[in-house]
Amino acid sequence: MLQIYGIKNCDSVKKALKFFKEHDVAYELIDFKTTPVTCKKISSWLKSVEMEVLLNSRGTTYRTLKIKELNLDDNAKKEYLCEHNMLIKRPVVEYKKQVLVGFNLEKYEGVFL
Repeated sequence: MLQIYGIKNCDSVKKALKFFKEHDVAYELIDFKTTPVTCKKISSWLKSVEMEVLLNSRGTTYRTLKIKELNLDDNAKKEYLCEHNMLIKRPVVEYKKQVLVGFNLEKYEGVFL
């Protein structure tokens, strides 16, 4: 079973959940707000995807914390991701040792159908 990390009210997460329901793909949703993502999990994701992919540089949390102005290296960015899960681009899908970040219909169709 695949695991989806995100928050229930995120539009991209909603699109992913709708896709999986429509195609009868079993999944488990792990909500950041009720079950924070650990640094260990974030480190494992960063072995599969680049920091620029995982870090949500368009979100409110990114702007509020002024991450861009801090000019951080990847290790410091990872610490922010660990402390502020809302900086993680959503959804993050773990499936057969793959990590997919964000919702992309073509990619989902290629991987899950």
